[in-house]
Amino acid sequence: MEWLTALPPLAALLVAVLTRNVYWALGFAIFLSEMLMAGLNPAVGVLSSVDRAAGVFADAGNTRVLLFCLIIGALIAYLERANAFAAMVSWLSRTGLAGGPKRAGFVTALSGVIIFVETNVSLLATGLLGRRLFDRTGLSRARLAYVIDSTCAPVSVLVLLNGWGAFVLGLLAANGVDAPLGVLVEAVPLNAYALMTLAIVFLVVLTNRSIGPMREQDARVADVPEADGNETQDGSLLAFVLPMLILVGGSIGFMAWTGNGNILAGSGSRSILWAVCIATAVAFLILWMRRQPAGELIDAGFKGMGDLLPAVTIIFMALALGDSLRALGTGAFVAQLASTMPYDWAIPAILFIAASVTSFTTGTSWGTYGILVPLAIPLAVGAGVPLPLVLAAVLGGGVFGDHCSPISDTTIIASLASGCDHIEHVRTQLPYALIAGGGAILFYLAAGLLWG
Repeated sequence: MEWLTALPPLAALLVAVLTRNVYWALGFAIFLSEMLMAGLNPAVGVLSSVDRAAGVFADAGNTRVLLFCLIIGALIAYLERANAFAAMVSWLSRTGLAGGPKRAGFVTALSGVIIFVETNVSLLATGLLGRRLFDRTGLSRARLAYVIDSTCAPVSVLVLLNGWGAFVLGLLAANGVDAPLGVLVEAVPLNAYALMTLAIVFLVVLTNRSIGPMREQDARVADVPEADGNETQDGSLLAFVLPMLILVGGSIGFMAWTGNGNILAGSGSRSILWAVCIATAVAFLILWMRRQPAGELIDAGFKGMGDLLPAVTIIFMALALGDSLRALGTGAFVAQLASTMPYDWAIPAILFIAASVTSFTTGTSWGTYGILVPLAIPLAVGAGVPLPLVLAAVLGGGVFGDHCSPISDTTIIASLASGCDHIEHVRTQLPYALIAGGGAILFYLAAGLLWG
């Protein structure tokens, strides 16, 4: 009856599609998962769901993620109050760097590539920058969410000078891999999904073309006139640049500090929380020094946090569901299916699909890596398949599943950062993710035959 462990995430997806309400979907999935663990007792399932939700805060990393998502609301409020986004957009337009739709899209995508140290930092920084750029040049928020989501996570899993790299290195070392850093470096050019996704993103922004549901969203805003270039004359460029530098630079510095000089060993959640607190305090001081009353600024900060409370609630529920599914054994069941494959040459493709399904159903690529990397290593060794190839398949599959999943934390944060409806973001990004995912499967089938 292990197949029952797949019911909660499948139910979440079905409810999300039918109702277009993520709260109902996540809540029902948590209840169903807890009820299955309680022997189908609905009363115990309800009580266990409450305990599971409270247990989210037992993990300091989860608590930090939720706190920084709230505090970023205050930072956004202060930047808006200083007219900082408009000032930045005006400067980019005057310099010609983002004077039209193609350049605006390119600058935003390039920002997602450059800020690779921490996925959430990249999503938030590029999302905040891209909002006004996309609005000004007649591009949809759905396209913005796609651009930042499909650059930040793939780059993080390719560059790996971040928490992702440290985590995967630890998994490889813990499972007896000699020279894990060499294996990880060799896996980078074999990560077909991440590379294809980046190529598609830049193709989209440079051609200014869209497909599927994204075309409908773009058509709705295509006729919106560009804003007057004088709208930002009272805006503060400093109020944008300084907090953003602190947010990004502080995250890098704190990761080096918490890792005793090694960024890869640093605490991503702690670093981003510290950085966003300092960036928000600096934005507050900039406004206060411009003679804005402190009382009004405090009220504006709380209002900004309140505006993000619905999105933070989704992240909170997604974290609770992820914990519940791990306890239920959903990921382990999906991973076990990959080990039944009789053809050695198909192992890389099967692992990519297994990682995709696991990440899709649990909403976490990191959890997927923790489950599948220990399985992929003995499979590769026993079948004589190169370790870098199967590692690349697992890493890429985890990102692919994240891009398709409405319960993924990075997908949720991409929606939050871009100001896009979450379900709309998932729906419009899906065709692009499926194209890259299909290409990756073909690549791993061909690579398996070549090396098999």
